[in-house]
Amino acid sequence: MHDALATRTAAAAMDAFRKDVEAELGQGVLVCEPDRVAPYLAELRDLWHGEAPFVTRPRSTAEVAAILRLAARHRLAVVPQGGNTGLVGGQTPFAGEVVVSTERLDAIEEVDTEGNTMTVGAGTILAAVQDAADRAGRLFPLSLASEGSARIGGLVSTNAGGTQVLAYGNMRDQVLGLEVVLPDGRIWNGLRALRKDNTGYDLKHLFIGAEGTLGIVTRAVLRIVPKPLARDVALAGVPSPAAAVSLLGKVRGALGAGLTGYEIVPRIGVEFVLRHGHGVRNPFAEGIPEWVVLVEASTFDPERPLRETLETVLMGAFEAGEVTDAVVSQSLGEAEDFWRLRELLSEVQRHEGGSIKHDVSVPVAAVPAFIAEATEAVLAIVPDARPVPFGHVGDGNIHFNVSQPIGMDKAGFLARWDAVSDAVHAVVRHHRGSIAAEHGVGRLKQALVPTVRDAVEIDMMRAVKAAFDPEGRMNPGRVLPDTR
Repeated sequence: MHDALATRTAAAAMDAFRKDVEAELGQGVLVCEPDRVAPYLAELRDLWHGEAPFVTRPRSTAEVAAILRLAARHRLAVVPQGGNTGLVGGQTPFAGEVVVSTERLDAIEEVDTEGNTMTVGAGTILAAVQDAADRAGRLFPLSLASEGSARIGGLVSTNAGGTQVLAYGNMRDQVLGLEVVLPDGRIWNGLRALRKDNTGYDLKHLFIGAEGTLGIVTRAVLRIVPKPLARDVALAGVPSPAAAVSLLGKVRGALGAGLTGYEIVPRIGVEFVLRHGHGVRNPFAEGIPEWVVLVEASTFDPERPLRETLETVLMGAFEAGEVTDAVVSQSLGEAEDFWRLRELLSEVQRHEGGSIKHDVSVPVAAVPAFIAEATEAVLAIVPDARPVPFGHVGDGNIHFNVSQPIGMDKAGFLARWDAVSDAVHAVVRHHRGSIAAEHGVGRLKQALVPTVRDAVEIDMMRAVKAAFDPEGRMNPGRVLPDTR
């Protein structure tokens, strides 16, 4: 009886909220048709199935503020959603939560080439920001597989990483200022384009990586940088992850700031891409190496021959036995082809059956030991599993994915998700790493936070949450346990 009453009460509150939104903002802010609501309830991995009677799509910061104010009046929880590309369930609504999509806040307001900044709405797609920077002769240095659909607000809220963190840093390093709507509907205007500002706490950093648990990002001032004049990409075969880390030191020493990408892919990953990635060819003449390292060198100085430097380093490593084969791009098109071998890896794994995925990081020096120990731990649980560890070895972020054994039932394999993940994360903790490197915590890893953060840190985070959202209505059940 109590549950039924609570359900009716929640439904009544949601209906009253909807009517208030229509009265104040008009029907154009709401999406109510089930077929139009459905895309907001699905997520890429199909791990969760959302529930929501409608979706709010505000057209301005003022409308976001009105929605949060009305949600507070009716004591409703709120789930912010950007491009819905998140991989940990942070953007997927539970029953009784108000979905606030920022997709209509997509204006590129200003590109300042003197100050090297860009001011954009939270709903702006990453690729649009990249294109706008390019047209201005600049680079927005964040690149990831979902850049055609991921939106700036979500990237800020998850502190997104990507393939250029080694040179330019995470999303946190690209943000100079933010505008945020707080849970009670107040608007914080921290939209400053300052490189230096020491007047008190730098509040923007509380919202970067908070996954919408403290407020909704509505606008951002982003850092843009000079665009490299040339880019060279090499693929090098190495016998082991240890050799890849050793090569990293040599390449970094030779290229300095010109090293803008350093990725590792195992042979099985390359095989997956060649098998399922249309039009992708094997660039190695002598077969696929055990491990492949992708090295990107970018230059801002036309007088500096980075290609020759890169070739010299790889030749020296070959003679030392650290590199078994190597090829350097001879054109921009070939450089992009080399990157496709890396970028298609997540997508093509679905053609190999079920995949248990982990987004983790460890100190760079610990990457070889982590890969070896995690592989051993996984095979002890699922003996014929196919580990596919790959990713940003230059910054210690490894996507330790595990594909199902050939011939094994997919459902039976995925039933081992918790056991496999527990084993992998135990190895991560042993190496003092992170169980959420760049995808965030969301719902998937919320229960794991106390295993990698001590009690003092948890108390500090809870205190921040309570200060901004004392009723626990902003994205509850994500990042930290619901404090309501």
